[in-house]
Amino acid sequence: MSEKVWLGAIYLKDEGGYEIIIKSLKHYKNRLKTMGNSPELKNAAAMFASVLNQQAMKTIPVIDETIKKIQDNLSDIQSISKLSEDISFLEKALSCYEADINKAEDTGHEYFVNLVGNMIEARNDRKSIKVALRKIKQFSE
Repeated sequence: MSEKVWLGAIYLKDEGGYEIIIKSLKHYKNRLKTMGNSPELKNAAAMFASVLNQQAMKTIPVIDETIKKIQDNLSDIQSISKLSEDISFLEKALSCYEADINKAEDTGHEYFVNLVGNMIEARNDRKSIKVALRKIKQFSE
């Protein structure tokens, strides 16, 4: 039996999907760095907040490594295919960015608006996020 091929690699490499994924990873990193200012976390118990901050600090280097892996392997489809191991992490970054765009738009809270930045661009990114979430899960039959 032949092994399934990750079609998400084609999306990343040939369809430019790497752009929204890298943007989402950078957003996720900023979110984790500023987590202490989040209105959601300010209401959390102090002990819970410190655990979340510790986890965030452990995740930031993983984000940096993932961005580097994407950038370094875009020239080779075989290398980029190795990122299929990181699908759930990529989904988490994309979902975080999408959720923060929605929170910025729905609540208008300064934290989310500042985190997202250019709201016009972010609104346009939502479509790309939905496509990315769908395509990075695809494997050949």
